[in-house]
Amino acid sequence: MSATSNPRQSSQKDILGKPLNGWRLTFYTVIFEADTRAGKAFDVTLLLLILASVSVVMADSVAELHARHGTTFRALELIFTAIFTVEYLLRLACVQYPGRYARSFFGVVDLLSVLPTYLAFLFPGLHALIDVRVLRLLRVFRIFGLSAYVNEYRSLVLAIRHSARKILIFLSFVLIVTVVMGTVMYVVEGPENRFTSIPTSIYWAVTTMTTVGYGDISPVTTTGRFIATVMMLLGWGTLAVPTGIVTVEMSQVGAWRKTATTRTCPACLSEGHPPDAGFCMHCGATLPAYRSEE
Repeated sequence: MSATSNPRQSSQKDILGKPLNGWRLTFYTVIFEADTRAGKAFDVTLLLLILASVSVVMADSVAELHARHGTTFRALELIFTAIFTVEYLLRLACVQYPGRYARSFFGVVDLLSVLPTYLAFLFPGLHALIDVRVLRLLRVFRIFGLSAYVNEYRSLVLAIRHSARKILIFLSFVLIVTVVMGTVMYVVEGPENRFTSIPTSIYWAVTTMTTVGYGDISPVTTTGRFIATVMMLLGWGTLAVPTGIVTVEMSQVGAWRKTATTRTCPACLSEGHPPDAGFCMHCGATLPAYRSEE
């Protein structure tokens, strides 16, 4: 079998599947990592541009400001869109697998942050969707030292993942209680007291048990008020259960106590790899050499 007939070897000949080097590695380090001076400067600049872009869209939605500065706002928006478009293309160009990045959460957000401007030429009403750019702040906020809390974040995620089954069982219990109590209240109060159906009564049970209590539906009879009192007290008790479950799991998690950075895997785009790591802890891909700010 020839080398070109092997799909894996053939894909390795594609520059987008090869390990990063040259200009791609340089851009990758600046754009995706914030542990270097250049990376931090890039993220700070991007943060300011995102805030300015969102502010322009918000200001343009005010009728008085739009009447006075509408032309200026449109020009600024085109400039912001051009900058974010170039940035998006650079992200695709410098990652090892552009398709994976394009399908990732932040890849979709980056695309949606520029798409409304272009679609607005055909559908003017979509212009307001540009505010989706604010979601990008989730990524660039790491430059303000939030990477120091990566360990705690990963511990919380791991604890929630380990608690998922227990929380699911707990929510199932809450669902059963609300269905049963809602049905009982439908029988006790009836349509004459605005409990017009079992789904409506279940809605009341949910708002009561979660201590929201909109007040749009309330029991009138003595029995109904007694049931409501029990539901309220039960709601206070149930609020503490998920917190206790996650807290216990967090106390048992000690796997993420290593120093983490904003190092990003070029293959699967996962973050938080220790400075001395040579391979991705998720997919096993080789990591570029770590470049600290110092």
